[in-house]
Amino acid sequence: MVQFKCVPVYAGVFALGFSAASFAYPPAQNYSLVHLQEQVQLDGHLDESVWQQATKVQVNTQNSPLERAPSPVQTTAYMFEDGRYFYIAIDAKDPNPSQIRGALRDRDELWRDDNVGIVIDSLNDERNAFEFFVNAFGAQGDILATDFDNWQEDPSWDAIWYSAAKINDDGYSVEMKIPLTVLSLPKTKEPITWGFSVARNYPRDPLYQISNVGFDLDIKCSFCQFDKLTGLANRTTQRDVMVTPYVSMQRSDSKESVPGPWVDGDADYNAGVDLRWRVNDETLVNATINPDFSQVEADAIQLDVNTNYSLYYAEKRPFFLDGSSFFQTNELELMYSRTIADPDYGLKVTGKNSAHTYAMLVADDNNPSVHLPSNQGSSPAQLNEQVVNMVGRYRYDVGQTGGVGVMMTHRQGGDYHNTVIGVDGTSSFNDSDSISYALAYADTQNDAEFAANWQLDEQQAGTAVNLSIERLKRDYALRAQVEQVSEDFRADMGYQPKSNYREIELGGGQTWYGEEHAWLTKWGYDLEWEKSYDLNGELLEEQFEGYVFGDGPLMSNYEIGGWHSEELYYGEYFTQNNGYIYVTARPLQDLNYTLYANYGSRIDYSNVRLGDGADIENTFSWDVSQHLQLQLSYNYSFLDVKDENVYEAHQFDVRMYYKFNINSMLKVIWQFEDIDRNQQAYLYRQVHERNRDFGSQVVYSYMINPQSVFYLGYSDSGYQNDNLDELTRTDRTFFTKISYAWQL
Repeated sequence: MVQFKCVPVYAGVFALGFSAASFAYPPAQNYSLVHLQEQVQLDGHLDESVWQQATKVQVNTQNSPLERAPSPVQTTAYMFEDGRYFYIAIDAKDPNPSQIRGALRDRDELWRDDNVGIVIDSLNDERNAFEFFVNAFGAQGDILATDFDNWQEDPSWDAIWYSAAKINDDGYSVEMKIPLTVLSLPKTKEPITWGFSVARNYPRDPLYQISNVGFDLDIKCSFCQFDKLTGLANRTTQRDVMVTPYVSMQRSDSKESVPGPWVDGDADYNAGVDLRWRVNDETLVNATINPDFSQVEADAIQLDVNTNYSLYYAEKRPFFLDGSSFFQTNELELMYSRTIADPDYGLKVTGKNSAHTYAMLVADDNNPSVHLPSNQGSSPAQLNEQVVNMVGRYRYDVGQTGGVGVMMTHRQGGDYHNTVIGVDGTSSFNDSDSISYALAYADTQNDAEFAANWQLDEQQAGTAVNLSIERLKRDYALRAQVEQVSEDFRADMGYQPKSNYREIELGGGQTWYGEEHAWLTKWGYDLEWEKSYDLNGELLEEQFEGYVFGDGPLMSNYEIGGWHSEELYYGEYFTQNNGYIYVTARPLQDLNYTLYANYGSRIDYSNVRLGDGADIENTFSWDVSQHLQLQLSYNYSFLDVKDENVYEAHQFDVRMYYKFNINSMLKVIWQFEDIDRNQQAYLYRQVHERNRDFGSQVVYSYMINPQSVFYLGYSDSGYQNDNLDELTRTDRTFFTKISYAWQL
């Protein structure tokens, strides 16, 4: 999204039996943050005299497409603090303001626009950072970022801060006001030093990424190269408590038989409250009672046809997003918060003190489910009991960039429990070579009925281990990984859809760089070989994959590649050969297009045989005007076996967003899936020939900030199969919700 290096970056220090390493990074520039007690009217105009007294930073280094080259445009940042807030203004000059790209957008949808922002490593630990960005029309984006073994970003985090933007005759300017309580700060009365990078995305042809920092691509860590900002000696003591009550009303209608008449549901009134309390500079407490975790916007649909493993959906619920990076582990995902579906309460504590990072979560769940893994696929299963979920995480930073952590998850209800304990860490041997590792043990007790229904042992226990090593240079990369997961390893609160396998991966590639206005500004190739066995030594799969990639005209990125594999599926080996292409481009100033297409041989998982098929995914995003945006996604898939069609699938996701102003928006979403199956081609089960599903949603929202929001909406869904002559609605819901964040 907004990473300001041309290739992925990695960092770490291995702490299990190794000493900490210390490396010499390029010298950072040091700035003093001015303390001023003057008011700023956030309007995007930089006409207040306070900005002339502020700390001035020139943002004049291009990091993409050229490395550490002069910027094609002038950008200047001005910063100060008043003890309660951090203020930054960015003056982004543009020789042709009519070419400025962007619109009034929903939060975190601005990354393809002209935008400016700041990345703040407020603890100066070179591992964690907060990102705050604003586009030229005033839309906000904020991100939690980590740099343990690479720069990873979580844009679903939302904070309360304030900003304004203004397009003028020579570019645009942005003002931001960020409460210091949003940031993690060290506990001290002495001046504080931050790492920081002021950044500008300048999307022309090509896309320019500009910063005050010139990143060295031969150094894997990014935050370790930030400039430094020292100040805040006059920081005021603040009580940081936010209470966010909500009330909601929902009425859901359904049909007892299809087709049939509507049965009107009763109005369901609900209320709850969220608490966010920063106990001190290090520790944040989140609590929720009767949370409303209904999604206001539908997930982007994914084709779930001819797949044998569970789909992955991003988290969107505020309670789980705040401080989510504190629960991250290396290699194995032991916590996937969407496994907690319907809680009545939740409590979370996160924090960092010096080299110590800690996190704890407790929540119940009235509708728990699990994914039962194997090396042939995963199966969703509903648990029979209400459960309590508990998670604990601790990490200790070692050296400049690495660390070691431990984690425990525990889920229990009735005669069921699942407990997972893990250790993980990272290490860097030098500027380019890193190693990461993870080891976990799981113990599961299934209740007798659940075990009988799914043919499981009542007692299950297993281990998972991963070891990865990588060399990442500016011009080439090498990597190796080994992973083993035992048959009875279940991380019921995590995302581990596969078990009973041992896998080895080797890979690497090269990258070349062109001139600024060359047809290709970056290109290269990557090759990978992987081989996996079950734990009895039987070959599961061997695969070779290769692709070429590049950045080209019209702000395009592409990959063209293919793979060859031998895969075992239910006792038979299948040879598969596939080719694919992936392209993103901006053919017009206000139009973005993404294409992914593959074609080749593949396993028909429903009928255990080999076929030929294709998958094509298209996404168009069009800024019709400053206020109106349209997005269309169309996916197509088919599978043939011996010239006989097995299925053909079409999927549409159409979204319209109309922004009346920066606070007020109307969303309209329509989703449709049409899967036609050849009944004669299914050997082991009966299927409908027609399989059509649809859903629609209309939502009006007025947002003061991410926690103070009013929603009014309608949604419905339905289907058609061989028993119905037409598409039929089966469910409809009317809903409204209002929440307001009180700062105490």
